[in-house]
Amino acid sequence: MDYISKNKKTIFIGQAVSYKGTAISNTLKDVTRDKLFELPVAEEMQMGITIGLAMNGHIPISIYPRFNFLLLAINQLINHLDKYKIMHNNKHQIKTIIRTSIGSKRPLHPQHQHIGDFTESIKKMSSTIEIIKLNDPNKIYSFYKRAINRKDGKSTILVEYGDYYNDK
Repeated sequence: MDYISKNKKTIFIGQAVSYKGTAISNTLKDVTRDKLFELPVAEEMQMGITIGLAMNGHIPISIYPRFNFLLLAINQLINHLDKYKIMHNNKHQIKTIIRTSIGSKRPLHPQHQHIGDFTESIKKMSSTIEIIKLNDPNKIYSFYKRAINRKDGKSTILVEYGDYYNDK
């Protein structure tokens, strides 16, 4: 996140970005506070803000600590962000990075509403968003670097594994 935060267009938005609360929060501890935009628990609104920021020239990194929470933003994600390039006849492009996580099961199982993996379902619904599961810790940096530097007008969803924060 330090590398991504150096881009002057980036802004990190979501729950527990300015305050501790999730394993993802810890990955933002060295990002300057002016790049962190804390939001209430309002997932669809968050995706709408993400799209609006991107339309205004920012590169939002929109953080959904659990994949299950991203489900609440599916309308904005699929009907608006995914179709943005198509609705503009490929003449206007925006770029967002969506960070989400398959919730950790250790050391405490948070129950099934926090450990979903909806990668394949989202891939089937998307036509312009790239969804990448970060199942190899050695490739995480390169995938984030690719997402921030891409020029093809695609947004990227990067799916992390909560258990990796403790295991790898």
